[in-house]
Amino acid sequence: MENPLRLKSLNHISILCRSLEESLDFYLNVLGFFPIRRPGSFDFEGAWLFNYGIGIHLLQSEDPDSMPKIGHINPKHNHISFQCESMATVEKKLKDMKIEYVKSRVEEGGIYVDQLFFHDPDGSMIEICNCDNLPVIPLAGDTRRSCSLVKCNFQQQAQQQQQQQIQQAVQMTQQQQVTCLSSVHLKEDYLPCA
Repeated sequence: MENPLRLKSLNHISILCRSLEESLDFYLNVLGFFPIRRPGSFDFEGAWLFNYGIGIHLLQSEDPDSMPKIGHINPKHNHISFQCESMATVEKKLKDMKIEYVKSRVEEGGIYVDQLFFHDPDGSMIEICNCDNLPVIPLAGDTRRSCSLVKCNFQQQAQQQQQQQIQQAVQMTQQQQVTCLSSVHLKEDYLPCA
């Protein structure tokens, strides 16, 4: 497998906000992110958040009224996805917080993945799932074709390579958490599996 740009990991995603305060409240109190230092040299409003090995950068829109209207919840729209420990707990919390969501279930070879989709205050789609039930298996041969369109037969070597990559990613994430989060104290009142 090639890595032409020599990428190491996903660092952050940026989200344009109608209201920085509302979005900050959502990402802190619904999804369990915590604020981190943001460079003071920026000349625009925003906030940096971190958790689960990824950063979220919230950016206040200069023209909130021109942002697209929030539509219906469509799992096929662009979204970010978080794995959780308990789908039942997530669903109960979303109900308690009166957050509208759509449920979905995917089945592949007898393995079931449950999904909950909902919007943040600006209409960005969020998915919570138990996607770790479904193994990540690299495609062999023509990677331009979707696995759902072809019968995938994989060599043992490809599966071993995939397992090694997963182990390396887990080790990198654990090392980053130890390095970056040793002095962070988290509040206990956030949704821990979202």
